[in-house]
Amino acid sequence: MPKQQRGEATVEQVLDAALHLYAASGEAGLNLGTITGASGVSSGSIYHHFGSLDGVVAALATRSLEELLKELAPALLQAADARSGIRAVVLTYLDFVRDRPDAARLIHSVTADRLGMANARRIRDSQEARLTPIAHWIRARQESGELAALSTPLIESLVMGPVVAVVRRWLTVGDVDLEEAARELPDHIWRSVGA
Repeated sequence: MPKQQRGEATVEQVLDAALHLYAASGEAGLNLGTITGASGVSSGSIYHHFGSLDGVVAALATRSLEELLKELAPALLQAADARSGIRAVVLTYLDFVRDRPDAARLIHSVTADRLGMANARRIRDSQEARLTPIAHWIRARQESGELAALSTPLIESLVMGPVVAVVRRWLTVGDVDLEEAARELPDHIWRSVGA
């Protein structure tokens, strides 16, 4: 196996082990010792590939976010109109959380938030290929008169803000019914962004 493929395999091995540890023990379970033990990868190799423990968490959160965006973007872009696109995004996000609660918990963790805030522009730039078509979709739906004439970041915030808040509450307090959210959120969000 070529060196680059071995390096990519090592990265995936570390990230898989870190997600498993995170699922079992939360952020407290993530330290260099537990990751090296669970992954079989040396601490030197982990430092080489990630730079630090925060680097492992950041890479894991980025990978989980990429997995979410791989589902959200096609769901939106395949929608026939703006309203069904908003519905598709909300339902796809909720399905992702329900199907992969460990990845969702990590994406919405305090550590991922801190790292995300510190590296927001770099993270957004790394997702440019997935985010640009979404921005084009928003602009096209605004030009057709379906979406409100608001900035793209504001549309994104009005759509994703309520979903993220519901998801965080479901992941932490547990007093939100995701089925109710799936029934109710799309129409309430649509009222905030529809033209």
